[in-house]
Amino acid sequence: MSASTASYLARRAAQKERVRILYRRALRDTLNWAVHRHLFYQDVHLREKFEANKHVEDLNTIDRLIDEGEAAYEKWQHPDPYIVPWAPGGSKFTRNPPPPTGIEIVL
Repeated sequence: MSASTASYLARRAAQKERVRILYRRALRDTLNWAVHRHLFYQDVHLREKFEANKHVEDLNTIDRLIDEGEAAYEKWQHPDPYIVPWAPGGSKFTRNPPPPTGIEIVL
């Protein structure tokens, strides 16, 4: 395998990874707009946008499309994402933390 072929394959692998990460982030972000996905179901439209450019082979065009997609995601990302209440940053996170060591609770 020549150096140019290895370089091409490495760049394609990096592009595939960026597309995968962008798709998953955008898919997760749909839940921030409505907790129940069936109320705000944009997943089909999101998938269609990714499938529309599936046939593109030019590496520079692919990079441009990925950059445009990431810019669109940053622009339309929810300003106040939903956080599960018991997750870090949620309203119930460490609401009832265990007492510090050395403190004895007597009932």
